[in-house]
Amino acid sequence: MDAIDKKLLELLQNDTKKTTAALAVKLNLSVTAVYERIKKLEREGIIDKYVALLNRNKINKGFVVFCHLKLLQHTKEFINQFEKEVVKLDEVLECFHVSGDYDYILKICVKDMEEYREFMVTKLTTLNHIGSTHSTFMIGEVKNTTVFTV
Repeated sequence: MDAIDKKLLELLQNDTKKTTAALAVKLNLSVTAVYERIKKLEREGIIDKYVALLNRNKINKGFVVFCHLKLLQHTKEFINQFEKEVVKLDEVLECFHVSGDYDYILKICVKDMEEYREFMVTKLTTLNHIGSTHSTFMIGEVKNTTVFTV
């Protein structure tokens, strides 16, 4: 990956709707050269997928919760079962298996506290092998980006 690839990735991360022609102008390359570079980055798995990022406040998902979760045991069976079940929960946008006092951290986006309570009571706490949870609520967002510097 050279400097042009890195610049191309930066441009795509900031606006994936830019045409190949617009990218070519910014990179001082031909349209074909830009197209080939993009295809190479996709083939190599550096570009994983293209998505539309939604404004969670506009779709009534502005209440953000970070739920720290402990399992009852750390057996492979408990871990596999929990992970298989948690990925099915639409309210959970991210789930990380972590070290430290808790086993997992979940990022949950819902409409409000009432919807979060309903989620906890009817979905999350019904999953097998959960020992305890600890919820932290977002007060304000300082930084939220999907852009990597390469």
